Amino acid sequence: MTTLTLDRVPTASFPPRLETRPHAIVIGSGFGGLAAAVRLGARGYQVTVLEQRAMLGGRAAVYRQDGFTFDAGPTIVTAPFLFEELWALCGKRLADHVDLRPVTPFYAIRFDDGETFAYTGDPAAMRAEVARLSPGDVDGYERFMQASEAIFKIGFEQLGDVPFSSWRDMARIVPAMMKLKSYRSVYGFVSSFLKDERLRTIFSFHPLLIGGNPFTTTSIYCLIAYLERRWGVHFAMGGTGRLVEGLADLIRGQGGDIRTDAAVAEILVTDGRAAGVRLASGEWLAADVVVSNADSAFTYKHLLPASAHKRWSARRVDRSRYSMSLFVWYFGTRRRYEHVDHHTILLGPRYRGLLTDIFGRKHLAQDFSLYLHRPTATDPSLAPDGCDAFYVLSPVPHLESGTDWQVQAEPYRHAIEAHLAATVLPDLAANIVTSRMMTPQDFRDDLSSVHGAAFGLEPVLTQSAWFRPHNRSEDIENLFLVGAGTHPGAGLPGVLSSARILDKVVPDAHAFS
Repeated sequence: MTTLTLDRVPTASFPPRLETRPHAIVIGSGFGGLAAAVRLGARGYQVTVLEQRAMLGGRAAVYRQDGFTFDAGPTIVTAPFLFEELWALCGKRLADHVDLRPVTPFYAIRFDDGETFAYTGDPAAMRAEVARLSPGDVDGYERFMQASEAIFKIGFEQLGDVPFSSWRDMARIVPAMMKLKSYRSVYGFVSSFLKDERLRTIFSFHPLLIGGNPFTTTSIYCLIAYLERRWGVHFAMGGTGRLVEGLADLIRGQGGDIRTDAAVAEILVTDGRAAGVRLASGEWLAADVVVSNADSAFTYKHLLPASAHKRWSARRVDRSRYSMSLFVWYFGTRRRYEHVDHHTILLGPRYRGLLTDIFGRKHLAQDFSLYLHRPTATDPSLAPDGCDAFYVLSPVPHLESGTDWQVQAEPYRHAIEAHLAATVLPDLAANIVTSRMMTPQDFRDDLSSVHGAAFGLEPVLTQSAWFRPHNRSEDIENLFLVGAGTHPGAGLPGVLSSARILDKVVPDAHAFS
């Protein structure tokens, strides 16, 4: 890639600046980018959001097809106060614009032998469910939840919006991390409290929601169990896309500009500073601050000249560990399946073995575990009358597996369809009226995700906090990162918290006046 500096760019290449406020460019319109834009706008910046696709939302885009509405990605809203903060920054109330509904059970979990578990936020109901499967594990469950709360108070409340710009930030938390046994894996930590393998699976699967392997992800992520109990699990009526639309409205209300079909080809760097972007169309845009919500590995490998940065070199990006990818099948049915809950997890015959195939061997296995989303259980308006909208998600290896998804996608979809029909959706094939798929190749080609990884860098301990790409670039001044690939990580609370960190690391707008 040619190194581009502003002194080589004719002044006429830039549009005239009529706006007196400092200019911030946000690359990407995922939740991290939209939240960053709101926060920068509230601090006095003139903001431009650039989205390479025709639709906003990144992984949270919306597909509308044959009268059905499908959220492409995130469907589970926890820690709703992080959204409420964004509306409050604009002098508005989230509840006046988006209707968040609590969902219970959080997850209906079905084991391969047909055994079920209703995972809720009700402590008494959860104790009863644990006792039903394994009476001797009730005390261990209580101790696990106490430990989850302790981790939550450190890992989320105290460290979730800490920038970790210096190794000293990391050194200060090492004693707390050791005390909380963060060196253990999620599965190992859970297993120290629970003996029943089914319960170990139930209380260790959460890392899969953020791209991690429960057998290697740091036990810091055990905080999710308490986080869900604290605020519950919610769904936005109209779909998660309503939150995307609401944030876009906030940005425009601040005077910000949102441009779709505006792919960024390069971040311009001059004298060690991010100074603007060059679009794929050839257009140049100057900026005082650049925030990348693009995949962090893609940002460093493809959007920046190699000479401008050292810490995240192409070699380091290539040697990093990446999350699994996803196969997602969106489909609508001509009938309703009233017995199916909003969120269902269908566990396969293997747990550790399947995850070893996905993360270790990078092998597309014949068996699978599935997350089935039926939003019409809560909001029937997302499908025509008498119909249901679904998506089913299967964790799969990223593209280093060598899987040819142009060949494998349909056979894999068919296998999932047969499994759903045999378990929770009888006569499924005869009732499908619309269908579309998303594969790891789409994560790479449409979302610019390195290796088609669905969640960026894998959340192992050596790629967390200070070891993750920093929210403030280590090498380039006025370049900042938000989203799943930076600290604190993937998931809605994570990416919204990454934008929250900008309040601590981005200069005040008056610094440029």
